[in-house]
Amino acid sequence: MDTEYSDHVESKDKQPRTARGLKTKRKLLDAAALEFGEKGFHEASITGITQRAGTALGSFYTYFDSKEELFSALVKDMSARVKSHAASAMTEWQDALEREKLALEAFMNFAREHKEIYRIIDEAEFVDPESYRSHYEETAARIFERLQEGSDAGDLRDDLDEAHAWAIMGMNVFLGLRYGIWSEEKSAAEIAEIANEILATGITVGEK
Repeated sequence: MDTEYSDHVESKDKQPRTARGLKTKRKLLDAAALEFGEKGFHEASITGITQRAGTALGSFYTYFDSKEELFSALVKDMSARVKSHAASAMTEWQDALEREKLALEAFMNFAREHKEIYRIIDEAEFVDPESYRSHYEETAARIFERLQEGSDAGDLRDDLDEAHAWAIMGMNVFLGLRYGIWSEEKSAAEIAEIANEILATGITVGEK
């Protein structure tokens, strides 16, 4: 029996098991990013998402039980894509500071290409608080891991705390908002260089 469900989905967990199924689910996630990003969670509709995706309404329920479930999956998907985009940019670096610069530059470029990410993540605080918190906790954990590796390599101080990772993440998030979403008056590389200088030398005038 060649039904859409049996062709695309593996048992009860609704995970695609074919290339065709993966492609359809990817279309729905991409369409959802545009729909939620443009209209917000409450005004977005399943019909609008499937129309953007160019899929049948039934395809939606092959993979998701509700708009809320799709939204949660989208938050996780976007978080994973940010992680992957940053990782692909950090293949070569000379020291820990350059690594952070590359990570921020990659994030800035991703935000400029996917401006809807900020609205989606912000709405997650109210629509799906667990995914919202996980997004930031996992991001901070990755930064802290890099800082620890930098300390082990002798590039950074050996007394860095988890709070340092959260501070760096906060700086990156708002730089992305100001120079990735609200305007693009400076290049991603310029912004990453400014942030890197703050990490390297701070903002004091130095010894007097």
